[in-house]
Amino acid sequence: MSGNTFGTIFRVTTWGESHGAAVGVVIDGCPPGLPLGEAEVQKELDRRRPGQSDISTPRKEEDRVAILSGIFEGRTTGTPISMIVRNRDVDSLPYEKLRHTPRPGHADYPYDAKYGIRDHRGGGRASARETIGRVAAGAIARKVLAEHGIDVLAHVIALGGVRARESEITPALIKENIEKTPVRCADLNAAEQMIELIRSVREQGDSLGGIVEIVATGATAGIGEPVFDKLDADLAKALMGIGAVKGVEIGVGFRCAGMKGSEMNDAFEISPNGEEVVVSETNNAGGILGGLSTGAPIVCRIAVKPTPSISLPQKTVDLRTMQETEITIKGRHDPAIPPRIVPVAEAMVAIVLADHLLRNTALKPHTKTL
Repeated sequence: MSGNTFGTIFRVTTWGESHGAAVGVVIDGCPPGLPLGEAEVQKELDRRRPGQSDISTPRKEEDRVAILSGIFEGRTTGTPISMIVRNRDVDSLPYEKLRHTPRPGHADYPYDAKYGIRDHRGGGRASARETIGRVAAGAIARKVLAEHGIDVLAHVIALGGVRARESEITPALIKENIEKTPVRCADLNAAEQMIELIRSVREQGDSLGGIVEIVATGATAGIGEPVFDKLDADLAKALMGIGAVKGVEIGVGFRCAGMKGSEMNDAFEISPNGEEVVVSETNNAGGILGGLSTGAPIVCRIAVKPTPSISLPQKTVDLRTMQETEITIKGRHDPAIPPRIVPVAEAMVAIVLADHLLRNTALKPHTKTL
């Protein structure tokens, strides 16, 4: 199986299956000398950990990370960083009856069609537990970005038809409110409505989708590679590479199709704070033009599909007999994916930005002291 590695200089390879012994990641290309410990990685993994509230999966995993290589005396060495997270709370029994009946909305059937064999337990390699490696790598990418004053934040702006008041949400408000509610919506009034809707839909045996917005602040102009390796192209690939994501937009996204050029173009001006820096009055482009950052906040949004594992009866096919049949999925599943996808989306954007920063500059040892 190819396609498990992402990035050009900052390269991330994830491995492992949902109900296997462990999942993990190898990061190659991280600059040497960055202060790093397991606690910093664990902080991000705790944000995506299952079982944190009554509106998420009841699977109980501590997701304790162990760094196996690439760190010496609390600093990165420039060699590959390998991290592992053991799977502890595994219950594969509910999946036995689904061994030969692909679940609608899951990757079961195309995996069978491509490989002729698959790990059916918990979705195997296609499970959301694969994203543990992405979040762990993202924690290290954040260290690279912090050296350049770049921060990445994400929040849920829509869930099941309930929408946050986006015009009132600033990066500061996201940072202040994001962990105050289990749905990770910075609009706390909308968050309460989302929670009630999730509980109602879960009782019906169904699930919900939503929209997550990711904002990167502090990026200077000129980050990215023109033509085929555009910054927005790599961001789109990274975000579409998350299992539940079915759409990506940058800036105003699809709304640009209904705008005039005079409405879409972001006029340039000299920074009003007195610096001789070119800034834009608006940010319809989402901080990227021609595949390069403009210096404005980089804004992406992802459409996240409803959780495909639902307890309602669904039509499928028994691959042994090639007869139509019906299944009811049991097990432990999130009724809505957007709240838990927030740290994953942040990680993927951080990985892309770190990779492009390193492509812009020569690899140099870290020289700051603690």
